[in-house]
Amino acid sequence: MIELLGILLLVQGGGGLINRLLGSNNPSWFVQLHLLPPGMHVVASALMVAAGVGVLFAERARKQRRRSE
Repeated sequence: MIELLGILLLVQGGGGLINRLLGSNNPSWFVQLHLLPPGMHVVASALMVAAGVGVLFAERARKQRRRSE
């Protein structure tokens, strides 16, 4: 379930970041683009990507520690 959260953050953040960097004005299905003011879109998307990567790496490390015990 934690992996699903990491993937969701990564997809939402990455998609929103690409959406804004390519200059689209349509918020599409990216949550942060609907909820936040336009000045925060790129920063929020980048933070979501970082959080998603962090969650996925932390979960992977946790699983590897369990295997080694």
